[in-house]
Amino acid sequence: MYSFLLSVHSAFRWLVLLSVLYGIYRGFRGWFGKRSFTRTDNATRHITATICHIQLLIGYVLYFNSPLIQYFRLHYDEARKQFDLLFFGLIHVILMTVAIVLITIGSSASKRMNSDRGKFKTLTIWFFLALLILLSAIPWPFSPLASRPYFRSF
Repeated sequence: MYSFLLSVHSAFRWLVLLSVLYGIYRGFRGWFGKRSFTRTDNATRHITATICHIQLLIGYVLYFNSPLIQYFRLHYDEARKQFDLLFFGLIHVILMTVAIVLITIGSSASKRMNSDRGKFKTLTIWFFLALLILLSAIPWPFSPLASRPYFRSF
């Protein structure tokens, strides 16, 4: 079950990035193009938040069942000195949680705005802030913080 969730999580992260980028694109287009906030825009907002929440839940299940994290928690004083362990044991989970909270706030605040321009502006700003955090928290293969391959083969 753990390896299945790990492969779903690996594939789903691309869905998160694509949906957030698409949400930002729709937001910029609507905000600066002075468009109406359509059902498609509302669906994009909602689906993006839903995808991110699913990814966060899968991530939490993997996090709390990971042998790496169990080692990190049991040997915190020693493990925090190794940046790779610190990144996955603490930094990654905190930043990803903050990013999803920002997406949730942006989605919710956008939904409650009265004007179309306000909806687009709110959505774009919050999603963009979340994207910056997401990109910094991903263990890219080229990252000096911690690296993982783009795609895992199991």
